[in-house]
Amino acid sequence: MKLKELHAMPNINIRKWYYHLKHRYATMNNVVVMVAIVVGASWTWGSIGMMQRNYTLQKEVDAKTREQQLANLEVQTLTFEQNYYKSPEYQDLAMRMRLGMVDAGERALILPPNSQVAINEDTHYQQKQTKTIQPESNFQQWVNFLFGASRRGSS
Repeated sequence: MKLKELHAMPNINIRKWYYHLKHRYATMNNVVVMVAIVVGASWTWGSIGMMQRNYTLQKEVDAKTREQQLANLEVQTLTFEQNYYKSPEYQDLAMRMRLGMVDAGERALILPPNSQVAINEDTHYQQKQTKTIQPESNFQQWVNFLFGASRRGSS
């Protein structure tokens, strides 16, 4: 039965198929075109990879440049701050604040810390101020802008 099944299969002539493939598709022109396509694809792939690498390296260089500029600014700021602390103006101000010293002809007024009653009054006043101010609607703001009226001033 197996022998009959083998004879029933379509007869494939490999030599004929190979000859047809070789003479129809494996011509010198087709080989040259395929080689050119492979070279072009590999060149394109390499170029894209190199561009990606250059882009990444340029981002790193830019980041390092920004870090260097920031470090230079910090150095300048610290130098200015150091010069300020060495200046006679700062030293005079520090003596006034820390030691309570005054120049000739000046009088120092030293106030006691606020009492709890004063602190409570201040917070109550601030809460009262925030409650009375209500935001205006967008339409009312436009009316005030266009006609020069102030809703808060007119009411």
